[in-house]
Amino acid sequence: MTTARTTRIRELNDAFRTTWLTGTVLMTSGIQNLPDITQSHIVEAVQGFDTFTPDNDPYGEHDFGTVTVDGHKVFWKIDYYDPTMDYGSDDPANPAVTKRVLTIMLAEEY
Repeated sequence: MTTARTTRIRELNDAFRTTWLTGTVLMTSGIQNLPDITQSHIVEAVQGFDTFTPDNDPYGEHDFGTVTVDGHKVFWKIDYYDPTMDYGSDDPANPAVTKRVLTIMLAEEY
């Protein structure tokens, strides 16, 4: 059952993932060491990801995905922190108290 809180978290996550405007994006060294064109393809794949299912998104928050780009299996994950980035957020549905961080990594780096 999807709650209003879950719907709000999903909306905030989708807005961040597709625009990168409301949080911080980190790419691991494995991603950074790939050719620029491959990195660009990965960015496009993450921003365009929309194949959420109950298997890959059991909580309905759109906070994780897997894409395969140019032969590389890539994971992306959104985590929620307090504004100081010292602790986890108390309320990921409230952007005033949450800093989102999107990490993009090669599956082999997990």
